[in-house]
Amino acid sequence: MENLLDGWGLTVATFSPLVGVAIMLLIPKDQEERHKLIALVTSLWVAFVGLLLLVWFDLDHTDKLQYVVDKVWIDVISSRYAVGIDGMSLPLLLLTVLVVPLCIVYSWNHFPEPRNPKAFLILILILETGMIGTFVAQDLVLFFVFFEVVLLPMFFMIAVWGGPNRRYASLKFFLFTLFGSALMLVSFLALFFLTGAESFVFADLADNVVAHGVSRTAQLWIFGGMFLGFGIKVPMFPFHTWLPDAHTEAPTVGSVILAAVLLKLGTYGFIRIAIPILPEAAVEWAPWIGLLAVIGIIYGALGCLAQTDMKRLIAFSSVAHMGFVMLGIATLTDFGINAAIMGMVAHGLITGMLFFLAGSMKERYHTLEISRLGGLLVQAPRMGWVFGLCAMASLGLPGLAGFWGEFPAILSAYSPGNGVPVETFRTFMVVAALGTVLAAGYLLWLLQRAAFGTPKEEFADDPHITDATREEWIAWAPMIALIVAIGIYPNLVFRVTDGAVDASLHECLQVNASELTSEQAEALGCADIYDVAGADDDHADEHAAVGG
Repeated sequence: MENLLDGWGLTVATFSPLVGVAIMLLIPKDQEERHKLIALVTSLWVAFVGLLLLVWFDLDHTDKLQYVVDKVWIDVISSRYAVGIDGMSLPLLLLTVLVVPLCIVYSWNHFPEPRNPKAFLILILILETGMIGTFVAQDLVLFFVFFEVVLLPMFFMIAVWGGPNRRYASLKFFLFTLFGSALMLVSFLALFFLTGAESFVFADLADNVVAHGVSRTAQLWIFGGMFLGFGIKVPMFPFHTWLPDAHTEAPTVGSVILAAVLLKLGTYGFIRIAIPILPEAAVEWAPWIGLLAVIGIIYGALGCLAQTDMKRLIAFSSVAHMGFVMLGIATLTDFGINAAIMGMVAHGLITGMLFFLAGSMKERYHTLEISRLGGLLVQAPRMGWVFGLCAMASLGLPGLAGFWGEFPAILSAYSPGNGVPVETFRTFMVVAALGTVLAAGYLLWLLQRAAFGTPKEEFADDPHITDATREEWIAWAPMIALIVAIGIYPNLVFRVTDGAVDASLHECLQVNASELTSEQAEALGCADIYDVAGADDDHADEHAAVGG
């Protein structure tokens, strides 16, 4: 079995959903039960393959790519079908294969209007292929194809099954993402031609950036294009404006997939492509990424305090939480990027759960206006307690997953990588810490208004307001269990990610300058930008003294 997975495991996981789609296309639209069953079985099969990949994954060598396949794909443009996973991609792959079947189970009796299970489930399965493919791709062209595959299904999901302003929200989502993707593609092509690499495979490009001496200016421009492409997907301030509209208008399952996995495609792009391939440009861009991250943390939190709609409030909280992830990435340290990956997993589970809960409340109350909600703990006590748990996890309560997504990211800013301004990042650390206070404010306010008190008069005797159903419990239980498990034992994630993150970062970013002599520093061959000149250099001493 292990040998079979080595050659085919990732390919089977990536393309199995499309086999399910092909079968569903042959079945008439009115056979709803059969469509639901095929979609569920397909997603469970992919989850089973994902579980096998985890079981056979060598946790002692998380820094090495495993289950690698590297075949000729489009020879005329030197693109290869290169796939593989290491410790950075495995947690996000597992998150994807977990969320999709849970979304299908949740949809079982929750299909939005216009009711069309066949089309709705087909879009979910196509999304799964795009998401898994993005996390396993090791070639820039292949990565770009999968990165774009998710765009159309989500566009249609919002445009067809969304709320009253669905057309505006879906078009905004499409145009923002497409604009970022165009700049990203230009950057990929520029990188390929300037390095003279023989293929688009990530490792080849990283080696050729050094070997061919690509100019610092060119690296900065290429990184800038990637920054826009990935930053819009995250989304970072000020490119975030598509997100609240998309989340508010999307059907429940669309919001869950968008929050749990799609936003992570952007942050994953930074840690998989931009920083490992262009480390010198990353050092120069880091303060700006950090600045936009902390602005996003504060802006997202203040935006939450101004919202009257529960779904829109959760959407703005995503802007703030992804700010913590980007702050960890901007430190360019193994500690910061480990914290960022933990933040991605925690945000996916917690915010996915919050959107599930918002959808269930919308179905019962037919509104998400916070002023009209109240008394959830009276009318649906189990759902109210789950909502309370998820709100506490989202605000970063110790013992739940959200804490390990925020606290280490803030702490990592105290000691950023070599060449990154220490005083600037310590200022960011203080500002980000204030963001956690605001997060507690808006989440406790939401919990108090929606769950506590007595039901409003219009809903007091409504027979439709019932507690969580069987399908909802099946969809929620694994996510709740993981939120608690990771909160109690964060090493579930950190053990997997640490080796891979360490291997992805340039040696000059991590070396302790205060422990090097001038000869050792010279032997490393670090560029001036890293500020590594040996212990007898005054400036290096100063950076080391303040934590660099």
